[in-house]
Amino acid sequence: MTRDEIITGLRNRKASWDFYTFCQQMMPKFYKDNRRYLTEFCEALQDFVQESDKHFLVINLPPRHGKSLTAQLFTAWLFGLDPKNKVMTASYNETLSTTFAQTVRNLIQTEKVNDGIVYSDIFPNTKVKYGEASSQMWALEGSTMKNYLATSPKATATGFGAHFLIVDDLIRSAEDAYNENVLDGHWSWFNNTFLSRTENPWKVIIIMTRWAEGDLAGRVLSSFKDDCEHITYKAVKEDGTMLCDDVLSREDYLAKTREMNLDIVEANYNQRPIDIGGRLYSEFMTWDKRPVGKVFNYTDTADTGTDFLCSINYIEFENEAYITDLVFTDEPMETTESQVAELLFNGNVAEARVESNNGGRGFARNVATIMSGRYGTNRTIIKPVPQTHNKESRILSSSAWVQNHVFMPPNWQKRYPEFYRQVMSYQRKGRNAHDDSVDVLAAIYETITAVCKPTVIDKHGARGSRHKRYWA
Repeated sequence: MTRDEIITGLRNRKASWDFYTFCQQMMPKFYKDNRRYLTEFCEALQDFVQESDKHFLVINLPPRHGKSLTAQLFTAWLFGLDPKNKVMTASYNETLSTTFAQTVRNLIQTEKVNDGIVYSDIFPNTKVKYGEASSQMWALEGSTMKNYLATSPKATATGFGAHFLIVDDLIRSAEDAYNENVLDGHWSWFNNTFLSRTENPWKVIIIMTRWAEGDLAGRVLSSFKDDCEHITYKAVKEDGTMLCDDVLSREDYLAKTREMNLDIVEANYNQRPIDIGGRLYSEFMTWDKRPVGKVFNYTDTADTGTDFLCSINYIEFENEAYITDLVFTDEPMETTESQVAELLFNGNVAEARVESNNGGRGFARNVATIMSGRYGTNRTIIKPVPQTHNKESRILSSSAWVQNHVFMPPNWQKRYPEFYRQVMSYQRKGRNAHDDSVDVLAAIYETITAVCKPTVIDKHGARGSRHKRYWA
């Protein structure tokens, strides 16, 4: 045996337990030692599945830096570690998920030609079971169940469970990144379909370019913060140098991005979500000590089945709004009427305004009835108020005041996560699937600044509101 053969044998043996070495043996022209980020990327994946007690790993990488290739190699390596492992991968659509699956399968099945290193040199006992014709779902020899399934948000995963769930770039364009309905669809699929397929012990790996605050990576980082590891690679590092000149040089970067919109450049290459620059609101101030004062409420009932009811308690103090509590939900009115009644009672609310549009007047009456019957109190004045102004213009025109004069309660991000996400993702321009939260903030502005406090003077000179009142 020659020296080269001995070295190759040793490296093949190391590749069976070291993922980066495995990548080098399979794709030596791409996985070079001078591409340091690839070493870190591979080590992070291996450490996560073998050492970490976390369930989620999010890795953000610029395009053409080996995201999909590394995910494919990692899938094959997991099967080499243990042919009993079960893996499910998800891609943008069925075409890409099939391509991913075929790459993994072909890698395992490649036959040796001349002196080239193939998968079986490293994992001779891992083979695709004979007769498994489907490229998207198949089993390994010795397994009584399917080991692999490739899927997408619009495909099925019924009947398949997995120890490892790997997501490979669900967003393919700025159009999808700007479309909140698409992002909501990804999140719904992830929670209701994809995540439900886990089998103990399980791990979820999300590898993608960071497009939007509400993309899958962003929502996993927010919702599973304490159970998630996160690694980010920017094409242009903080010191102005490139992540890897060998993969993307400064000259190539400038040439590719010269005619590209800046927000897309920052999202695609530098992991700065595309919607941050266009957000209506930045982070809000929070109050440390609750001010003393009368508690008010503003409620906007859900117009349709896809809308949210938003009901906010706040204290008006020195012409500023201090939010104390809120209800934000897409549950039906028969449920939210009780929730709002409880909010008003527990918050010791003196006066509540309920938008009378789209059933709001009946909602106000029912809330008053619940408070009187269930809580035995008439301390809250409930006023149904009409809203005839253009919603979008109201939201935009009130935004400067809201940003500077509304104080959120401590830890509001965790106490009201869906409310927080909707407020902080609302775009000044672009597609907004929901506006319920920011619409109520605009209404609070109008109430405090007297924009919508029409008054009349009766024949006795008494001033009063045109709005009908329900006493609770």
